[in-house]
Amino acid sequence: MSTMKRAYVGAMRGVLNTGNLAWLEQSGREAEPFGWKRWAASLLAIHDVKRMVELDLPWWNVAATREVETFLAVHPNARVFEYGAGASSAWLAARSGELVSVEHDAGWHVLISPLIGTFSNAVVWHRDLAGEGYIGAIGEAGGLFDLIVIDGRRRVECLARAIPHLKPGGIILFDDSGRKRYRADIERCGLREQHYFGRSYCVPYPDHTSVLHG
Repeated sequence: MSTMKRAYVGAMRGVLNTGNLAWLEQSGREAEPFGWKRWAASLLAIHDVKRMVELDLPWWNVAATREVETFLAVHPNARVFEYGAGASSAWLAARSGELVSVEHDAGWHVLISPLIGTFSNAVVWHRDLAGEGYIGAIGEAGGLFDLIVIDGRRRVECLARAIPHLKPGGIILFDDSGRKRYRADIERCGLREQHYFGRSYCVPYPDHTSVLHG
């Protein structure tokens, strides 16, 4: 984590711990999910997965999140695969028929698993990042998926593995898609990209998320 981001995280947690903005966190849980109040509450929850789960938010661009929620509402029994577990795993499990998520960090997996364990339709696997375990987990899950989320490590390789497992008419959410190291592979992957840049949960600056349409 960069020095600037570390300072920001510390500042947000310090503000929350004073209790002065506890009202914002509480009202944010009851606010419209794509509105400014819920977004503002998410700023206090950066790197706090339990608070993000309570807010029922993923750490993505707000407009891209709205598109995915609309897609899942039309596909209530959607089969979902996720590279990189987190608060998004709970958000996805609550809106889909089945979720398989894979996480490379053992400590993070231990933290996430109880939060996802309350959903009978979801599993979170731990697989080593090296070798085939992590990127190949989608093949281990087998079959085709309505939605695939790429929000962990080795994202370019994950994208290549994901495409053959995408159902016709399915979508891939690729987070942080504005990073230079991802752009060429996204642009030549053969899927139609809807690139979102703007207000994003947890951070005070605009950020990128792309939805790739099969």
